[in-house]
Amino acid sequence: MDAAQPAGRVKPDGVKVAVLTFDGFNELDSFIALGLINRLGHLGWSAEITSPSEQVRSMNGVAIAAQRPLEFANEADVVLFGSGIHTRTIAADGALLDRLRLDPVRQLIAGQCSGTLLMARLGLLADMPACTDSTTKPWVVEAGVRVVDEPFHARGPIATAGGCLASQYLAAWVMASRAGLSAARQALHYAAPVGEKDVYVERLLAVVKPFLSPA
Repeated sequence: MDAAQPAGRVKPDGVKVAVLTFDGFNELDSFIALGLINRLGHLGWSAEITSPSEQVRSMNGVAIAAQRPLEFANEADVVLFGSGIHTRTIAADGALLDRLRLDPVRQLIAGQCSGTLLMARLGLLADMPACTDSTTKPWVVEAGVRVVDEPFHARGPIATAGGCLASQYLAAWVMASRAGLSAARQALHYAAPVGEKDVYVERLLAVVKPFLSPA
């Protein structure tokens, strides 16, 4: 077993990932995480856009069709909460949030920027510190969560990231946690900039390694 894989939680093959994507979503959150994670498709991994409606429109007007309904998150192995310009309204929509029945005992659950607010509303953060963006920070603090000025933080099966491009850290953490560092490194290496691939990947993984559960 890879030393980076959490004991009792390893599932290298057939991992289903729900990338929660709502109206007003940030393209960098949903698409970067989805693209990187699907580099493990040869292992049976599948990351899919998961939304409460059949179509959602991004903060920049890009309309996309949902690949899965919101309830797919309840059966997925991994759930990623993306951010967007309407997250505060979504966080106040009890009927919508009630459609989510997530289980951190069975699932890896992570959020980025304003996605952290949704995790807070769902009671997923407990007393752990969390990362988010500067705009969302006051709302997350208001929800009773201590915000840290870091790009990524995790405890057990729960993780948060701050900043649009921090989606790479969420993807790296998910892949390393469930498929091991070797598989994560290979997937990230493919996407890394030419001429700096090794340096880029090792710097990225250095951020998430301290938060990987020991075998």
